[in-house]
Amino acid sequence: MTHEATSSLVAAGAVLEHLYRGAAWTEGPVWLAESHRIRFSDIPNDRILEFDAASGSTSVFRRAVGYANGRTLDRSGRVVECSHGRRAVELADRDGTPRTIVDRWENRRFNSPNDVVVASDGAVWFTDPPYGIHSSGREGYPGEPEYEGCFVFRHDPATGTTRPVVTDMTHPNGLAFSPDESVLYVADSGRLWIDDGPHHVRRYRVTGAEVGEGEMFAVVEHGVPDGMRVDEHGRLWVAAADGVHVLHPDGTHAGFVPVPEVVGNLCFGGPDGHDLYITASTSLYRIRTTTRSA
Repeated sequence: MTHEATSSLVAAGAVLEHLYRGAAWTEGPVWLAESHRIRFSDIPNDRILEFDAASGSTSVFRRAVGYANGRTLDRSGRVVECSHGRRAVELADRDGTPRTIVDRWENRRFNSPNDVVVASDGAVWFTDPPYGIHSSGREGYPGEPEYEGCFVFRHDPATGTTRPVVTDMTHPNGLAFSPDESVLYVADSGRLWIDDGPHHVRRYRVTGAEVGEGEMFAVVEHGVPDGMRVDEHGRLWVAAADGVHVLHPDGTHAGFVPVPEVVGNLCFGGPDGHDLYITASTSLYRIRTTTRSA
C-alpha cells in the first residue's frame, strides 16, 4: 500500500510505505542502529513491537510493558522510555527489562510520562500529561493526579534532582530540542480532552538547565500536535491528525507528508538516517527523505 507524498523534503520518487498494521494505537518509535530495527509501542494492547528493516517483518518484543509510550536513546545508545502504567521514565536494558530512572517529584507520583528527550549533558527531559490515568484504562491504569497541573520536567541523573521546567501548558505532549539545544519545542494537545483546548506548539529558550518564558511557535489546524523530531537543518517535524507537518525554525511551512491514518509520532532511521518512520493509529509507515535527525 503506497501513498504519494507532496513535501519537497521527500526524496525524488519516494512513496509512503505501509510496513505494518495490527495495533490499536502505535506510538514511541526509535531507531536501533545496532539491530537495524524500529522499536515502537502499541499502547492499548500493552506491548512493544519491533520492525526489522532487513526482513520487513514486525514481531512482539515484549508484552505487559506498563503501557509504554514515547522513547529515545541516551548518550550511550540505551533506550529511555516512558511508562504510563508505572507513571515513570525508565531505562530499558537490552532485553527490554525496565529500570526506573525517575517516578516522582517531591514524593508525588507523576501523572503519566508521555514523551522524552535526553540532552547532551545527560539530563532527561519529559512531558507529563494525564492520558495514562484516565478512567477508561485504555492507555494505563485509572488514577488521580498527585500534583496540580501537567508539567515538563528535567531530571539530572548525576545529582538525582528532578524539577519542573515548563508549567504553563495544558497537556504537554511531544517535545524536541533544536540542534544546538538552545530551543525546546513542546506540543500542547489539550484539545484532545477539552473542546476549546490548545492545539499548538510552543518554544522555550534554554540555557543549560534553565528555561525561559515560552512563546507561540505554530498552531496545528487539523487535530493536535503529538510527537516531534528536529532534523539536521533545525526544521521541526510534527505528527498531527492528517500527516506530518514540517516547519522551518521561524515557524513557517516547510513541507507536508500526508498519511491516511492519524499520526501519533515519528523518528528518523535507516542505515544513513534518511528514512522517516511514522507511527499512525493501527500502523507503521516509512518514507525516504532528503534529511536526517539532528
